[in-house]
Amino acid sequence: MIKRLFIAVVLLGVTFGGIFYYKYLGQQQMNQGGYQSPPTVISSAAAELESWRPSISAVGGLSSTQGILVTPEVSGVVKELVFESGQVVAKGQLLLRLDDAVDRAALQVLVAEARLAEVQFQRATELLPKRALSQSEFDASKAAAEAARARVAQQEAIIERKSVRAPFAGSLGIRQVDAGQYIEPGDGIVSLQSLDPMYLDYALPERFLPSLAVGQDVEVSVGAYPGELFPGRLEAIEPDIDVGTRMVRLRAAMPNPSGKLRPGMFARLVNMVEGKVEAVTVPRTAVSLNTYGDFLYLVEDDGEGGLVAKRQQIVTGEVRGGRIVIDSGLEAGQTVVRTGLVKLRDGMPIAVDNSVELDDERLDHQ
Repeated sequence: MIKRLFIAVVLLGVTFGGIFYYKYLGQQQMNQGGYQSPPTVISSAAAELESWRPSISAVGGLSSTQGILVTPEVSGVVKELVFESGQVVAKGQLLLRLDDAVDRAALQVLVAEARLAEVQFQRATELLPKRALSQSEFDASKAAAEAARARVAQQEAIIERKSVRAPFAGSLGIRQVDAGQYIEPGDGIVSLQSLDPMYLDYALPERFLPSLAVGQDVEVSVGAYPGELFPGRLEAIEPDIDVGTRMVRLRAAMPNPSGKLRPGMFARLVNMVEGKVEAVTVPRTAVSLNTYGDFLYLVEDDGEGGLVAKRQQIVTGEVRGGRIVIDSGLEAGQTVVRTGLVKLRDGMPIAVDNSVELDDERLDHQ
């Protein structure tokens, strides 16, 4: 058994040794023949000097300019629903009517009493000049007529409260009640939201306060519509700073005629500040953001008619519209590798192919 095991080990050693030896010979022949791997194909772009408007990035949440849960003021049985879920309504439009039969019957009684009091007052008015009744009797008749009219107005107001109307124009949510249901004050009927314009509430560190001013432009993006920017303006700045976080709260307003933006959406925004600077920018895809330092690859001549990729450490700035600012490490006009960074090493031969037109902003969102 031991002899057989020894023979098997020797045969395996000979086999693997032969394989490694032939691979070694093949590698030596390739090196002697001057074999080189083909250049890696990449696309390139030139660093550009742009007039760049400084900005501050932040995140926030969208909310409607007006938004409520419609509720009744009085209790009662739902007699009629005159809206549909998701409907757009105007200010003052009737949404729901509660059963008011008893209240209307009471109103008829009060109207009759008011008519009688009015007739008695008119008769007193005719008799007073003839001294057929005293001044106190006339005053009592006048007060009775006025009280009767007030009771009629009071009952009409009670009946009106049985009709629930939209307090402002907006879009309704999903109906939460049914006909015949008994509801009380505070019970939800339907959500009503005014969606145009929309508010965006966000916060920035206090160090940015000197750069902020009401009326500044903002650009907003949301996850539901990648690549699409929604314009707006800074509308309000909270006068005090949060003691716990040292942040200042801000509110921007954005037109929303299409209704794409909805309350509760998470949003990223860029707050544009005043002034412009000259900055060197490249496509965002040309930069590898790394915890040990950002870098890109320059496209350089290898001195033999070919091109090589040279790794270059850089310091980056703002990112906007698919382009990124290079604060240091690059000059305008230098050519950089635009796509294909993951395939490269420093000094690797490359071949440039810019036959396909690329969209910086679209690539940055992929």
